[in-house]
Amino acid sequence: MKNHTMEFIIAGRRQRHHRWLVVTVSLAVLAVALCGAMLLLGNTIYPLSDVIRTLFGAEIQGVSFAVHTIRLPRMLAGFFAGIAFGIAGNIFQTMLRNPLANPNVIGISTGSSAAAVFCIVILHTSEMIVSMASVVAGLATVLFIYLFSKSRTFSIGRIILVGIGMQAMLNALISYFLLISAQQDIPSALRWLTGSLNGVQLHELPLLMISVLIFVPIMVVLGKQLNVLELGEQAATSLGIRTTRTRLLLIVSAVLILALATAITGPIAFVAFLAGPIAKRLVGTGFSTIIPAGLVGANLVLASDLIGQFAFDVRYPVGIITGIIGAPYLICLLIRMNQKGEL
Repeated sequence: MKNHTMEFIIAGRRQRHHRWLVVTVSLAVLAVALCGAMLLLGNTIYPLSDVIRTLFGAEIQGVSFAVHTIRLPRMLAGFFAGIAFGIAGNIFQTMLRNPLANPNVIGISTGSSAAAVFCIVILHTSEMIVSMASVVAGLATVLFIYLFSKSRTFSIGRIILVGIGMQAMLNALISYFLLISAQQDIPSALRWLTGSLNGVQLHELPLLMISVLIFVPIMVVLGKQLNVLELGEQAATSLGIRTTRTRLLLIVSAVLILALATAITGPIAFVAFLAGPIAKRLVGTGFSTIIPAGLVGANLVLASDLIGQFAFDVRYPVGIITGIIGAPYLICLLIRMNQKGEL
């Protein structure tokens, strides 16, 4: 009897691992295909051979400028920002055990946005200063949310409520900055707030790319502990998890990549909100969804940007397309949570 039970458990685990592997590889292949489409498509569609030769250093008139100046920075920004938004959203949703507990809803992205808008329209600083201010403001927002929600016991609901209040306050601050700013600065700030890959330059990306390459492996290593945290504070502590240290590492890592992505592309709507639930639906239970959530985020950003560029007569920023996709999901989620009595 015991042997049959063990065989059943092992077979189930293998099946879940196989599903995780198939889904992750499929998402990676889709991301590569979308990256290729970002490089090939534009006002002029270039042959794949010319694009590849250009990427390896060949100078081809017209192709080199379009690829290196416009398409490659846009593709890299969409890919790495999508990974950052997807993983950061998944970390917060899993750690706080609530699909509403993503960086957009609890004010972390808004904190980075407020700092960036202040630097753009009031201080007129460089992109580097905007990035630094976004990171510092994102970390400060997390600290304020933690301090204002701190009590004798850890409460997910209290954190979410404080975060929603923080988001409302920061949105009001952003509106004030736009109100007192010079008229010529408002379009660039609004375009940034919408979430856009337009105008991204190659020299802006190394910091985001390096941070993703450094902090994502840290979060993947902590993935098993993150799954245990989902069981609750007491269960995690009884299983030997150092909950405070684990949460701190996960939060700092997630906020850093999120803030750097926000500084470059703006707060692309609903990517952090959608990536985790979609990844969990695709992968199922039993294995970490950190990598699948990052790939889902990258695919959402890249696909939405292609739709915004080529599906309509007018070109729309990527944030508008992700907003159109994400808003109905948020409404359905709120209705479902209300029916279950979770609101």
